[in-house]
Amino acid sequence: MKLSKFVAAALVAGAATVAHAKDIVDTAVGAGSFNTLVKAVQAAGLVETLKGPGPFTVFAPTDEAFAKLPAGTLENLLKDKEALAKVLTYHVVPGKVMAADVKPGEAKTVQGQSVKLSAMGGKVMVDDANVVAADVVASNGVIHVIDKVILPN
Repeated sequence: MKLSKFVAAALVAGAATVAHAKDIVDTAVGAGSFNTLVKAVQAAGLVETLKGPGPFTVFAPTDEAFAKLPAGTLENLLKDKEALAKVLTYHVVPGKVMAADVKPGEAKTVQGQSVKLSAMGGKVMVDDANVVAADVVASNGVIHVIDKVILPN
C-alpha cells in the first residue's frame, strides 16, 4: 500500500535533523503517494511558495483522496489556475502546527477561509477529512496526510 511507504518515508524524514530535512514539496515528491498534489501545486504555480521559508502546516490529500473527487472536478481545476490555487491554499495553515497542538475550533488558512479542526479519541479531522498520518516534519513546516480533498466555500 502506498500509504505505508509514505509512513516509512515519514519516519526516515522525521529522524533526519531539521537542517537536513527536505522542504514540504520535496518531502511530498519523495513520499510517492502525492503525485496528484504535486502536479496540482505545479499547475497552480505554488512550488516556490511551498519551498519557501514558511513555516507551513499542509493538510496533504493523497492520490487516493484526489481520486474520490467527482468525475471531472480535478481536470476542471487543473484548467483554472486561480480556482486551483484557492483549493490548494485552503489546505495550508500558516505556522507549524503539530498534531499534539491541535485544539478543536477553527484555523485560518492561507486561502483566507477557516478550516474546522476537531480531535476526539485520538482521531484528528480537518473539515470532514481524517488525518491518517500526522507530524511529517519538513524543513519549512509539517505535513498531515488527509484522506479527502477539502474544498473552500
